[in-house]
Amino acid sequence: MSSVPAPRPTGRRVLAACAVAAAGAAVAVPASAAVVDDPISWSAPSAKVALSPAGSYETAVFDESAAEIVAFHAASAQLYSVDANEGKITVLDASDPADPTFLYALSAAGVPVAGGGAIPAGSEANSVAVRADGLVAVAVEAPTKTDAGWVAFFDADGSALGAVEVGAQPDMVTITPDGTMAVTADEGEPNDDYDVDPEGTVSVIDLPADVAAPAQTDVRTADFHAFEGDALPDGVRVFMGIEGIDHPVSRNLEPEYVAVDAGSSTAYVSVQEANAVAVVDLATATVTELLPLGSKDHSTVKNGIDPSDRDDAIAIQQVPVRGMYQPDSIAVYTAVNGTTYLVTANEGDSRDDWGATEESVRVKDLGDDGLAPLCEGVLTEDQLEDETMGRLTVSSVEGLSADGSCYEELYSFGSRSFSVWTTDGDLIFDSGDEFEQITAAALPDFFNSSNDETELDSRSDAKGPEPEGVTIGQVGTTTYAFIGLERVGGVMVYDITNPHASRFVTYVNNRDFLADPESSAARDLGPEGLAFIAASDSPTGVPLLAVGNEVSGTTTLFTVAATK
Repeated sequence: MSSVPAPRPTGRRVLAACAVAAAGAAVAVPASAAVVDDPISWSAPSAKVALSPAGSYETAVFDESAAEIVAFHAASAQLYSVDANEGKITVLDASDPADPTFLYALSAAGVPVAGGGAIPAGSEANSVAVRADGLVAVAVEAPTKTDAGWVAFFDADGSALGAVEVGAQPDMVTITPDGTMAVTADEGEPNDDYDVDPEGTVSVIDLPADVAAPAQTDVRTADFHAFEGDALPDGVRVFMGIEGIDHPVSRNLEPEYVAVDAGSSTAYVSVQEANAVAVVDLATATVTELLPLGSKDHSTVKNGIDPSDRDDAIAIQQVPVRGMYQPDSIAVYTAVNGTTYLVTANEGDSRDDWGATEESVRVKDLGDDGLAPLCEGVLTEDQLEDETMGRLTVSSVEGLSADGSCYEELYSFGSRSFSVWTTDGDLIFDSGDEFEQITAAALPDFFNSSNDETELDSRSDAKGPEPEGVTIGQVGTTTYAFIGLERVGGVMVYDITNPHASRFVTYVNNRDFLADPESSAARDLGPEGLAFIAASDSPTGVPLLAVGNEVSGTTTLFTVAATK
């Protein structure tokens, strides 16, 4: 673990305390948007780069996922942003990062599917990736999400090329570094009635050398059948299932996000709720390993959390809770020693939406409504109070004693951190409690605020700043990880050149906490997807970071400028 260096504030840091009430919906006028006049910024004294918001495009659609995953095409200087609210891809002219402007929208509806038919109206775009030559791949979810989805292909001029069928609910698509394959994480969530639960899969699509759509025969599917029953590794969380279904493990596992190694041979797929990473051999389209990630001990020094939203204070402390890593986004990079490492944003997620099991429960409610109580001595009476740990959200599935009579350990969702791992799943570095320590210093009046309202401490009982997106980029000889904080907002930047000695560099938040969150003036709320644009691909010759913000519906470009 590393410790937070004595940082230096740059720009506005201390703001007047204020709780902003929600107001009426903003008028929908999509346009280029100004950035915050004085963005919140907090940097380490040794910081060699500065992250600064350059320009933003706003949809003026609040809290409807109007800007999520982003991808950049260097040759055309076009920035692609997923608008899940409209089920389309917004295409922006980013040749002037200070003034990204709308060009057109890509819609998958009506795109011909290989083998017959077309993608129907009501389908939803979930993710986008673009190859250097302008081949655009869009992951498309069916109107009935448990049905098979598609990947639709376009060229850089917006012309539809065709589509192929993949697994149910393709939630993320990426293109391998060598451009030969597209890979999707087919999440396969159940329906709301929990009587249909498709298998989670990973689709591997062999791409043509030119800008064209592949054939259906170019699609191969990696499934999880080899991990059914006793073959499931210990620590991979599978605990639900529709009675009588086949492949209960495969239907329980829900791939979330894909990263591919530099050699384009192996994909690493986060399986968030299961707290695992799947390793996929792309040549054979086979899941070769499921790596359980374990949990972090929040009772140890530099691994604390603020566990309560009712103490009206910043109270980061060691508590007897284990945080399951449960990453959302995952990235891959090769360090200076030539070794490949995984980088994860450890958001956390429960399985509460389907079936009879309600996994999320507050600590103080253990022992009620048929739940087992805490084992004797796990917590004191004082720790059960709302102002300490009573309201902390934990798992009702994890931590039970062998006989199921009581909870001998508590497990929370996510670890409020980012991590670096070996490709075997061994932890190399974790940021510990630095995200909360840094945001506490940078935002003392709005610590652990949510993304749809402004209120001190409101997320402390439920995953805190909630790191969700991560991307990696190189500036000079230094490799950086950029991590988006979904709730309080902003981007953390860490130097991961030497993964064993990863260290904080800077934190920037293009958010005005004094503005009405539903107004344009609030700027960026809920960073979801991040994409690094190298200097060689940037229209300005300076590295850029693109961020899609799902709550504010803004797509923002940051400059990543060397300072030393």
